[in-house]
Amino acid sequence: MSDDLRHVGRVLDEAHSLLVSEQTRLKEQYGSTRSDDSVAGGPQQTMQGIHALAGSVGDALKRISLAVGFKALGLDVRAERAMVTARMRPVSLPAGAERMARPLGEDTVRALEMIRDLGFFPAEVAVEIDVVLAAPEATYPPADWAAYDRDRASRAGQC
Repeated sequence: MSDDLRHVGRVLDEAHSLLVSEQTRLKEQYGSTRSDDSVAGGPQQTMQGIHALAGSVGDALKRISLAVGFKALGLDVRAERAMVTARMRPVSLPAGAERMARPLGEDTVRALEMIRDLGFFPAEVAVEIDVVLAAPEATYPPADWAAYDRDRASRAGQC
């Protein structure tokens, strides 16, 4: 088993622990949140964001662990397939942070920086993490859905 894979697993585990710690801190800060809160950076959106981030990083850790397990068992074909899945973009990373109130908590920032610096996921993930970390306020959900849809369609046309 390669030292690189062990390193990836350890970093993801530490990042996941930081995000779970942040989730606990935010739950204590906000208490019970209203389910109809749809304002970017509001308590409900912040809790949804941290939950999504922690879940995505936890899932990524499970996927890399599966790949490493197959590799350790000498099941190379399965290990290669699992590694392709492990390297896929985590669903809510860093999108969960787009929902969260600013400033982002220290543990959230540290976890995102660790994942960015890891260089394990597609390169655009690192760029998106930098954008989320630089955002002065939460950006999702947008206040103006029509403008958001137009901007999104415009970006899609540039690809």
